[in-house]
Amino acid sequence: MSLKESAGSYYNRLSHLLENIQATQKDGNSLDFFAAIEAAGQLAMAQTAAGGKIIFIGNGASASISSHMATDYWKNGGMRAIAFNDAALLTCISNDCGYENVFKKPVEMFADEGDVLIATSSSGKSENILNGTIAARKLGAHVVTLSGFKSDNPLRPMGDINFFVPDEEYGSVEVIHLSITHCILDSVIALKEQMTAE
Repeated sequence: MSLKESAGSYYNRLSHLLENIQATQKDGNSLDFFAAIEAAGQLAMAQTAAGGKIIFIGNGASASISSHMATDYWKNGGMRAIAFNDAALLTCISNDCGYENVFKKPVEMFADEGDVLIATSSSGKSENILNGTIAARKLGAHVVTLSGFKSDNPLRPMGDINFFVPDEEYGSVEVIHLSITHCILDSVIALKEQMTAE
């Protein structure tokens, strides 16, 4: 296969996956994808307007998405947002409390009732993401999950709103997770601009 054919195959795969993203509610019932985007955007707007914040957690490329989005959500979207990806924090908590608690501990310290946790895991089974999500739930935070790989992964049913990409390739799942979080933000920005103009 040539590089050109490989590139065509790659984008055909992404196009197919974009059409097959699944969204569910906390009770497991299916949700129209665009209705889920709207619900996540409304949740982020409402909770940050009430004084809450958005917390992003993820490993590896999902950590990059988390840092990127946390910055964009506050800089471009005007919503307080943070990600726990500082190198000293990660190595300290991992060393002292175990890597499985690397997000649980800062969530317990910094999350408040009514905050929104956006938990991203391509496989949906990263123990530290699951533990961070459980900690957020115990504190009364809302949860949005982004996962992939197996449809029965343990992260998928843990959110108020859950986005699932039905694929087992890290790259394609990560690209689509980034597009979803960007879409939520861009939709919020567009709505805010419309409200300001009226």
